[in-house]
Amino acid sequence: MGKATGFMEFERVEETYEAPVKRLHHYKEFVAVLTDAEAKVQGARCMDCGIPFCNSGCPVNNIIPDFNDLVFRDDWKNALEVLQSTNNFPEFTGRICPAPCESACTLAINSEAVGIKSIEHAIIDKGWENGWVTPQPPKFKTGKTVAIVGGGPAGMAAAQQLARVGHDVTVFEKNDRVGGLLRYGIPDFKMEKWLIDRRVEQMQAEGVKFETGVFVGREALSSEVKNYSTRTISPEQLMKDFDAVVITGGAEQPRDLPVPGRELAGIHYALELLIPQNKEVAGDFKNEIRATDKYVVVIGGGDTGSDCVGTSNRHGATKVTQFELLPQPPEVENTLLEWPYWPTKLRTSSSHVEGCERDWSVATKRFEGKNGKVEKLIGVRLEWKNGKMSEVPDSEFEIKADLVLLAMGFVSPVQHVLDAFGVEKDARGNAKATVDGKKAYQTNVSKVFAAGDMRRGQSLVVWAIREGRDCAHVVDEYLMGSSDLP
Repeated sequence: MGKATGFMEFERVEETYEAPVKRLHHYKEFVAVLTDAEAKVQGARCMDCGIPFCNSGCPVNNIIPDFNDLVFRDDWKNALEVLQSTNNFPEFTGRICPAPCESACTLAINSEAVGIKSIEHAIIDKGWENGWVTPQPPKFKTGKTVAIVGGGPAGMAAAQQLARVGHDVTVFEKNDRVGGLLRYGIPDFKMEKWLIDRRVEQMQAEGVKFETGVFVGREALSSEVKNYSTRTISPEQLMKDFDAVVITGGAEQPRDLPVPGRELAGIHYALELLIPQNKEVAGDFKNEIRATDKYVVVIGGGDTGSDCVGTSNRHGATKVTQFELLPQPPEVENTLLEWPYWPTKLRTSSSHVEGCERDWSVATKRFEGKNGKVEKLIGVRLEWKNGKMSEVPDSEFEIKADLVLLAMGFVSPVQHVLDAFGVEKDARGNAKATVDGKKAYQTNVSKVFAAGDMRRGQSLVVWAIREGRDCAHVVDEYLMGSSDLP
């Protein structure tokens, strides 16, 4: 490493945030990228640790020590080349990835981890600003055709990789814009959507075709058609027209809360708020679900719940309360027990800082209201022992709730597409396909592959990119007999 003692000399410096009082009045990003000087110092903190666990902690296996060192040496262009060798979309992950690489950092054993995510963010932003990120069209065309079903990060990654080796790739997306849950599930204040549009333009220059407003399946099976798409194409048609088909849709089937009063108006799945809100920010139409002047209860303590908190605060909610079924995690992780794996610890997001009352070990018993509209939530305290929960006697309570948002995760991809193709599913309702051996990512249906949430279930954007890349290698090998793709 360029600065062998850097980790002993320099402190970790975080990216700075715009103050909540200002950022609550808009939906733009509010995180300031590190300056060149700050990034150089942070790169210097990377240890010459011998075994870089950060590489394996990163789902796309970013070559992290190398680009850290290059940033320290002010060699930004080569740092970008190293970063792009493993990650198609660092501007996505540099903003919204939870950074499991930092949890695996050797320095994190007894100090603060290297700021890997902030360095990645700085590298890719500088690359775009300087015109170093350019289309990479193929040197020759193979004459092979590939259909990608789903325009989210897994589909985009697979499409870009396959187009760069000369295949004719068409991405079919049910929405009117590409990006999947990256565009419609993640609020603009976390990642502005022009970043996706910029990548789409690059991919089009590389030969990728995008067909939006197209639902792949059978209209009789799906209300998705009338909700999203302007036309439908059958799986049989795709399999006739293309040499390979890759299904990469996101996990969009939300987990429900079947308790008395669930049918009351004012109780919504998280995406019923988040998708229309992103469409409103894009100028499509006004979001009909409003948290303005309301008592909002968010059920679920993950990232989606946090997104609901941030959106509700921007609407001007009177109060936002977030409940989590599980116990409150410790504020500091048990490093000796959990390193280099993702630790169990309390995580406070920027949305929580903007205003939110959080509570743990709470179960919802029922909702109550008048005239068909929810007015309050009846909850109960839980006690956890040996991984099992039980209700605390006489702990039932009620809380005012004008708007309830269910953010308890996603159980599976929407089943219509898999059923239409006749793809065999696993016990969780995902496409059944292994990641090992010669049949990796292949389904039981000839020339049909599956990747991303469609195969592994609800996961991170960085895992979607990883699966899209790996699946592209397998598809290229399937079509050509061998593959030079990583």
